[in-house]
Formats: sequence, C-alpha cells, structure tokens
Amino acid sequence: MIARLATRVRAAREALGLPRRALSERSGVSPRYLAQLEAGEGNISVILLERVATALNVRIEDLLSEAAPMDGDVARVARLYQAAPAQVQGRVRALLAPQNPMALRAQRICLVGLRGAGKSTLGRMAADKLKIPFVELNQEIEVNAGMPLSEVMGLYGQDGYRALEAEAVSQVVARHDKLILAVAGGIVGDKTTYDMVLERFHTIWVRTSAGEHMARVRAQGDVRPMAGNPAAMEQLKALLSTRSPAYERALAQVDTSAKPVSMSVNELLAIIAKQRFLEGLGP
Repeated sequence: MIARLATRVRAAREALGLPRRALSERSGVSPRYLAQLEAGEGNISVILLERVATALNVRIEDLLSEAAPMDGDVARVARLYQAAPAQVQGRVRALLAPQNPMALRAQRICLVGLRGAGKSTLGRMAADKLKIPFVELNQEIEVNAGMPLSEVMGLYGQDGYRALEAEAVSQVVARHDKLILAVAGGIVGDKTTYDMVLERFHTIWVRTSAGEHMARVRAQGDVRPMAGNPAAMEQLKALLSTRSPAYERALAQVDTSAKPVSMSVNELLAIIAKQRFLEGLGP
C-alpha cells in the first residue's frame, strides 16, 4: 500500500507540473517528508495525507484504493451524475446499459390504456397473485409533490404534471427491477416519457370499448364525462381513436370488454407467463 501510495502521489504531482517544493507550500508538508513519501519510505498520518490529497486536487481514497483512480474526465462525469435528478440519471443508465431491450426492461411490467379499462384493478390483483409490488404512478406523483393530483394540476398545469410524471417513471425504474406499474392514459402525450416506458418496461395495453370506459368511470363516482355534455361519448371515441396507435406500441394487449374481472386477470397472468416478462429475458 505504501508503494502504491508513493506512485500515485508522484504521478499526481507530475501531472500538475508541480515541483515538490510547490506541493510542500500548498499542503504544509515538508519537502523532505514528501520525498520520503514518494520514495515509499514515509509512514504519513491520515491528516497529513489529506492535506497532500487536497493540494493535488484528488480524493484521499484515490491515493489509497487498490483500484486505479478515475481520470479527470471520469471523475467529473461521476460528480455530475451524482448531482443530476433521477430522470437524468435514468437516461444516463439507459445509454450506458447493454442494449438488450429485454435486459433494460428487467422484470418490470407497465399497464397502459385509457382510464376505465381496468389497469388498476387488474394490476393490483395480478401483482398480488404474483407476489410482486404494484405501483400507481399517479400516487407516486402525489407523494413526490406532497399534494393531491387535483392540486398538482391546478398549481403546475399540464406541463408541470408531465415533468413530475417523467420524474416519477425514472424513480420507479431506479427503485424496482420487478413490479407491475399502472400509468395514466395520457402518458402517451409526452413522447419522451412514453418512449422511456416502452424501453424500460414490458408494456401491456389494457383496453375495452368506449361504452365500458364511460360506464366504469361513472361507476367510480365521476359523472363529469357525461354531465352537461351530450357529446361526451363522441369525444371519448375520438380520444380513443387518437391514442390507439400509441397504445398499440405495447408488447401485448388485454381486452376487458364484456368480461368478468377474474377472466381478465387470468388473461393478464397468461400473457405475462407466455411472454416470460418475469424472467427478465423476454420471449
């Protein structure tokens, strides 16, 4: 270790073009002691070594570690990564990870589709049977924002919500290698975030008819889609038509139209098994 320390101190000093006397002035360690240190003969204290490291613009652990120290560019990138938000860290990992799509998705499953299709119900029941976590992305957003979703929308607007949504997706990816995630139907409206979902999750489109979408939303106690809006059904059909091409980019589909929940759950489980989504390797 003393020999390794000597080599690294000498190399760091020479890289800066510092004479030993200049390093002595910077660190407060005598030139004679520094000469012994670089010769592998010095038994320097931790406090003095910290001074030397600071004077050389390196970390003390880089002088002592068995692994070769990071060069300047790598060290700077590491510091930038540590200071970056979760969303940026996720993109960096995606760029650096092996470009095997199945490896990037790990054992993460994401259910996409319009509200009322059954994503939350099916996702929660399937996750319970598979004994893996189930996460509602909107609940993650609420936790991160510290307020209900209605207040998030009122305070930050659609653009602010989309930024929080993207950050929440990155956080879920960072925390979980195995789970079922349910996302809001409008996530397809942000191409960057939806591309991240498609890249980092095995995606399944949970779909149903426009009529059942509407009926299920009303059954949840939300009468807004119909109240005072006789054209609501046509608007819903138009929305479904507009978003369907994006939903069709999912790897699989479950159609819940006119089916009992138990049948739809079994279909979802069958798809997960057939596609080997929980094996982390894909088909």
